Amino acid sequence: MRILVVEDNEALARAILELLEGENYAVDRAADGVSAAEMADVNSYDLIVLDWSIPPPSGIELLTLWRQSGKETPVLMLTGKSELDDMISGLDHGADDYLTKPFRFPELLARVRSLLRRQHRQLLTQLAAGDVVMDRAKRTVEVAGKPVTLRPKEFAVLEYLLSRVDEVVSKSELVEHVWDDSFDSFSNVVDVTVHRVRQKIDGEADAPLLETLKGVGYRLKRQRPDLN
Repeated sequence: MRILVVEDNEALARAILELLEGENYAVDRAADGVSAAEMADVNSYDLIVLDWSIPPPSGIELLTLWRQSGKETPVLMLTGKSELDDMISGLDHGADDYLTKPFRFPELLARVRSLLRRQHRQLLTQLAAGDVVMDRAKRTVEVAGKPVTLRPKEFAVLEYLLSRVDEVVSKSELVEHVWDDSFDSFSNVVDVTVHRVRQKIDGEADAPLLETLKGVGYRLKRQRPDLN
């Protein structure tokens, strides 16, 4: 999952990024409204964590523009405004949730998880394809009942493919949802990561689940093909 954090306070922004990256989310950061608008226009985010009081355009102005243009990305509004009228105003302008500063980081994580679940209702706690089973809450993967260890990006790639079982997923889609804006578009890191995932879930299987469609993308099958 890829998240945009819009926060002008350097220390708080750094702490939020470290928190979310520690949960294996791909995270970008914008420090002002202009940068946030540009990043949201060119990237596909699963969630935006948006501070109300950023250099213009403000968070509430950005949110208004996004909703008026039809952008439906979930937004968690962060603000020092604690009055009920302010909370109602934020929600009325299109915020999906509202967190008042100062807040505890476990609560921020809980709100983030809740909004991501709401956005991707098909992503249950447990995802599966063939004999591959992922427990998203425990961050575990089993293949044919045996645990498999995945690196953070490998886990994120498999998670996204499991959410799109039997669909063709392009390389650009994986980049948008798994990597942040520091991704080097000229590297072969996506192919290498997918290859590692394939090795771990398919191994030497005669009937692989994960296939590469040359020039198109990747597809994770719902069931291993019956070779009989």
